[in-house]
Amino acid sequence: MQLRTEIEIDAPPKIVWQILVDGSSYHEWNPFITTLTGELVEDSVINIVVSPPDVSDLRFRPRVLVAKPEKELRWRGNMFADVFFVGEHYIQLTDLGGNRTRVRHGEDFKGFFLKFLGRQMTATARGFVFMNQALKKRAEAMKNDQSASTVHDAS
Repeated sequence: MQLRTEIEIDAPPKIVWQILVDGSSYHEWNPFITTLTGELVEDSVINIVVSPPDVSDLRFRPRVLVAKPEKELRWRGNMFADVFFVGEHYIQLTDLGGNRTRVRHGEDFKGFFLKFLGRQMTATARGFVFMNQALKKRAEAMKNDQSASTVHDAS
């Protein structure tokens, strides 16, 4: 099973990346991944709490597969063992020029338990959309704040 979402953000990849790698601030803005601790570097293990709308929180300890600044963040986690449930989560950033970024956000799921997780998967898909919208709002606000301070500093 695959979940795929996409959003365009009126901010450069540098700002979007800064937000994504600041796990200590996720609780302030992210309605879906409400906790992220650990170092977002390749081969590290992080701790996340996923809070899909209208279902119970889930805790995972995925391994970071890719952490390519301003390009891609990808991790892989499982429940019990890869046979039962595994998810490979990714966030890809594409510079659209003009201080705009396309964010592709998705996950590939496999495993025996998938057939029992219909409600959870629907909630997860909604959570991805909510996270994308919150990321957009935060990045565009940061861009505007930086632009305002640059104008203020120049005067």
